[in-house]
Amino acid sequence: MIAVFKREEIKYMLSQKQYIRMRELIEGHMAMDSYGLTTIYSLYYDNANDDMIRRSIDKPSYKEKIRLRCYGTSSDEDRTVFLELKKKFSGTVYKRRVAMTLAEAVEHAKSGIVPVQSQIMSEIDYSVKHWQAYPKLMMCYDRIAMYGIQDSSLRMTFDFAIRCRRDDLTPLYGDKGHLLTTSDEVLMEIKIAEAMPMWMVKALSELRAYPVSYSKYGEYYTRELLGTDKDLGEYSVMMKRAIS
Repeated sequence: MIAVFKREEIKYMLSQKQYIRMRELIEGHMAMDSYGLTTIYSLYYDNANDDMIRRSIDKPSYKEKIRLRCYGTSSDEDRTVFLELKKKFSGTVYKRRVAMTLAEAVEHAKSGIVPVQSQIMSEIDYSVKHWQAYPKLMMCYDRIAMYGIQDSSLRMTFDFAIRCRRDDLTPLYGDKGHLLTTSDEVLMEIKIAEAMPMWMVKALSELRAYPVSYSKYGEYYTRELLGTDKDLGEYSVMMKRAIS
C-alpha cells in the first residue's frame, strides 16, 4: 500500500481540563476512528551528526523527516508498518509512505535492500541515502484519533504520555520510554486540507488554546542537548488505564 498526503497540521498543548472541555465541544462534529485509543510507535531516522533534527530545529522553509510508523502493540515481525518521508514547506505538510512488514523495514535499515518497488519508495530510499540516515530514536505515545462527521478529511488527534528511548529501536521491545510530557499535558493536532470550520474556531477561542511549535523528536533532542530534561519518571500501564 502506498499513500500520499498533503495538509496543514496545527498543534496545541492542552491541559487535561482543556482536553475534557474540547471533547465536549466537538461532540456531534467529530467521531472517534475505529481503533479507539491506540499506541503509536514512531522510529525516527537521522545520521551520526543529527543533521536532520538540527535542520528541523532551525525552522527552515523546507525540512524533511524520515520515520518508521507502527500502530498498536505486537511482537510479530510480519506486522505491517509504514516507512514515511514527511516534508514540510511553508507550513504545508506532504507525507509519502509505503507499507511493508517490520522484518522488511529492519532489513532495509540494515542492508539497504528495497522491499517495495515504487516511485515513492525510490524517493524515500534516496533521502535515506542522501542523509546517510538510520534509526536513532523511538518515540511512543497513546493516541485518540478522530475524523470530521461532515468532512472526513478533517482529522484531530490527542496524544498522551509521550515517551522515548535511544535503545531497543524496534516496536518488538514494547512501548517503554522516558516521559516527555506530564500527566496533565495532552498534545492536540488538527489536520486540515482546507479552511478550519467555524465551530472549531469557536471551540479553540473558548478554550483560549493557541498554536504551538512542537516536534516530539525536536523536543527530546533539545532537552538532551541542553541537559534540561526533567525527570518525569517512567511510563506505566496505570497511566494508560487512566486515559482510557
